[in-house]
Amino acid sequence: MNLLQNIYISLGTNEGDRLQNLQKAIDVLYEEVGNILVISPIYETSSWGFESEDFLNCCVCLTSSLSPQELLVKFKIVEKKIGRKDKIGNYYQARVIDLDILFYENEIIDEENLQIPHIAIAERKFVLQPLVDIIPDYIHPKLNVTIQELLGSCTDVSDVKLFSEQLNNPFDIHVFSKFNFIAIEGNIGSGKTTLAKMIAYDFNAKFILERFADNAFLPKFYEDQSRFAFPLEMSFLADRYKQLSDDISQYDLFKEFVVADYHISKSLTFAKVTLPEDEFVLYRKFFNVIYKDMHQPDVYVYLYQNTERLLKNIEKRGRDYEQNIKPDYLEKINKGYLEFIKFQSNLNAKIIDVSELDFVENRKDYLAILSQVLS
Repeated sequence: MNLLQNIYISLGTNEGDRLQNLQKAIDVLYEEVGNILVISPIYETSSWGFESEDFLNCCVCLTSSLSPQELLVKFKIVEKKIGRKDKIGNYYQARVIDLDILFYENEIIDEENLQIPHIAIAERKFVLQPLVDIIPDYIHPKLNVTIQELLGSCTDVSDVKLFSEQLNNPFDIHVFSKFNFIAIEGNIGSGKTTLAKMIAYDFNAKFILERFADNAFLPKFYEDQSRFAFPLEMSFLADRYKQLSDDISQYDLFKEFVVADYHISKSLTFAKVTLPEDEFVLYRKFFNVIYKDMHQPDVYVYLYQNTERLLKNIEKRGRDYEQNIKPDYLEKINKGYLEFIKFQSNLNAKIIDVSELDFVENRKDYLAILSQVLS
């Protein structure tokens, strides 16, 4: 998963329902590109560089893992979706919507079809004024002056008037505020850690990552299951109990909630598959003592992936000790999870089938999963 970047863009429109054009652009950008962090006020200005109807302009900051070139392609798609026609010639024209990349973090890009920072920022008051409203102290990477200073020295004499209406932000960072603790579960290779990380990053949550990589018994277990199953499962149980107890009890004033990429119950699920009956009976006694004292999640999400997709994901991530996992083992794990969920009347569980989804590369899939978690 690529790192998210802060991207500043300019939006303009002077055809049709201008306010609706801007709002639709904001909504589509959220659905297809990334979270909208900040939206500036709207300003009305006369057309710049040609005679036409007055424009409405604003600037936004959004986050995305798309590269600058990928953004450029995506913006053209968004513009067409909202109704912009192909440009005729090389002169300025009226348009339903216009999206321009102003800054991409602090990068400097000089390519034939893309210059970042945008080459005309310093010349356009209709860009500088809304930018000042959201990032007045941001330093232009090439000019080495702040946006506030650029506006003060701008020679553009256009009249930039504050528009009375405001735009709605479809992104609400507090949308998970009704939850204190969310557990994301799933089979090996289901994407539970990736999803938990994405939610934690997007919604300012404390992220609890299972420390399975530190378990010395795990590689040995994959080589000799009968010998190392019991010490593996006991060490996992102890580690999970300690980590969840410590991390959930340590309240973070700067985070909205807690999201973990596992739930303590997975210990029982895996132990039932890996241990012989007599060892499992003993193991369950230890588990029951621990489980009754554990803080339960407000929502428990189980990501279901079919076995074929799981095997592809496991192969793709390339952990050596996982490459010999058999399909029947994954199917038993899945069955164990579903049986556990079935008999937990006090667990707010949501089973989400992600077999045909790609919530990393396809933002609409990600938003669809969020909707199901929140429903």
